[in-house]
Amino acid sequence: MNRYRGVLGTIGAFFLLLAGCTVIETTQNSDCNNDGMLFFDDFSGEINCGWVVYEELGGSALIAEDVLVVSSKEKEQFWWTNPGKDFDNVEISVDASQISGPDDNAYGVICRYQSPENFYMFLISGDGYYAIGKFQTGSSQIVYLTENGEYIFSDVINRGNAPNDIRVRCVGNELSLTVNGILLATVTDPTFVKGDVGVGVTSFQPGAAVIEFDNFRVLAPQ
Repeated sequence: MNRYRGVLGTIGAFFLLLAGCTVIETTQNSDCNNDGMLFFDDFSGEINCGWVVYEELGGSALIAEDVLVVSSKEKEQFWWTNPGKDFDNVEISVDASQISGPDDNAYGVICRYQSPENFYMFLISGDGYYAIGKFQTGSSQIVYLTENGEYIFSDVINRGNAPNDIRVRCVGNELSLTVNGILLATVTDPTFVKGDVGVGVTSFQPGAAVIEFDNFRVLAPQ
């Protein structure tokens, strides 16, 4: 993991490519929030929860076999998808598993997504690193909010193809990342106060990074 490297994502490219992508229409299906949750999707295909799906040369987001599969096929491009919701203070959890590609990657959860150039991200990697960062208009790279502005190693993160439970909190100015039940980082930032949620993937080495996401939950903070 090159911990100092910012992801020069598909910020502009992804936004422009959406016109040629296959898009699931955003819905307000009440079945996508149950058991007291603000939003839930197990990607079983029984209901449409509004995720944008696409398949392009550089990356893809597809729902198949009861999981959401997101891939980044070009080095240092960040590809993501959102369900088209709008939340302020939330707790988000998702089960994530690396399926293939280099371990020198980054994948995780998005909150307070306002546009392709403005959102927070909570990332872990296949080689055991984590970071909290943000894309923001006017910056050509991710601004990392974790200590020293870089990725940090943790034995808590299951490496390689092993699954990880990712949980994040976006509450007021406080942003926190918990992996496999252990709190790894809490930072403060006032930039974004509300927006969409989502997941995303990138790779720092040649080869397609392919990640499966399942059981995506959004809850009101306790």
